[in-house]
Amino acid sequence: MKSRHKNIPVFIPHLGCPNDCVFCNQRAISGRRFFDEKDAYETMRESVGRLSPGDEAEIAFFGGSFTGIDRDLMIRLLTAAREYVESGRVVSVRCSTRPDYIDPDIIKILKEYRVGTVELGIQSTSDRVLSLSRRGHSRKDSQTACRMIKESGLRLGGQMMAGLPGSTPADEIKTANDICDWGADEARIYPTVVFRGTELCSMTERGEYLPLTNEEAAKRCADLIEIFDARGVKLLRVGLCSSENLASDEEVAGGPSHPAIGEKAMSEVFFRRICRAAEENPEIAKGSSLTVFVPSGCTSKAVGQHGWNLERIQKKTGARRIKILEKSDLIGYNIIISSQ
Repeated sequence: MKSRHKNIPVFIPHLGCPNDCVFCNQRAISGRRFFDEKDAYETMRESVGRLSPGDEAEIAFFGGSFTGIDRDLMIRLLTAAREYVESGRVVSVRCSTRPDYIDPDIIKILKEYRVGTVELGIQSTSDRVLSLSRRGHSRKDSQTACRMIKESGLRLGGQMMAGLPGSTPADEIKTANDICDWGADEARIYPTVVFRGTELCSMTERGEYLPLTNEEAAKRCADLIEIFDARGVKLLRVGLCSSENLASDEEVAGGPSHPAIGEKAMSEVFFRRICRAAEENPEIAKGSSLTVFVPSGCTSKAVGQHGWNLERIQKKTGARRIKILEKSDLIGYNIIISSQ
């Protein structure tokens, strides 16, 4: 039986953060209004208890800057998590943090307590964009933190955002390539959502910031997906996790908050791949019944929401009919077109 990977998320909203980023409201993003240490231990215990045979689980400290929280609290949480690793009930521990909260002492502690992966909130590698977002760290801080993590033997995750204040598609493409260049094993992409109670919300109301639409975000994220795919960096997620908060006008003031923004971006990648293949093989596509083979499990992404991709592909290629079939030996976003 193939193992199933699961994260056991333990959210620590705003703990360890300077709380200065214009876009950030971690309590809204995570759905956690406060942190209770006892609840964190209970979450671990209950979640581990619900694991099924074949599950390959990690305890994941998300939501704040884990390595910036009170050192004693961090070690208590890591001690509890390490017990599950040593018992064999989970395989590892991961945490998310800021690039400027990584140093040799922190690396030593993380390795001692069986942390396997560190996800860095890089967000952008443009110093201009970082400054406009009041991120509080520099491109150099991110590069240095990535180097230390990789040299220590830990896995590196790079988190980035699309649509930050002052950010252009070129800035985001550069950020994705930098994350790859600096040795990331995996990545996450977050289109910028405008949460109420943030400086970004005030900037939007003053007309100083224009949020991306869902369509713009899908296209810009598709550019980034293609980079990570081409360079062999595993993409863990596009967009924030769906929650009532993300869909609620009480929390969200604007921006790409569609609950399936990641699938929209992936559909855009398939649309581009199919159209490119059709342009390269016009004798197959034009005026014919076009069959597109996609990797297993990718039919819905290739078809697009409400069949939107099929309509666009027909218009772009001139094909009269389009059939999407799955092929088990295809991987990633690879496709094959045929006139069969």
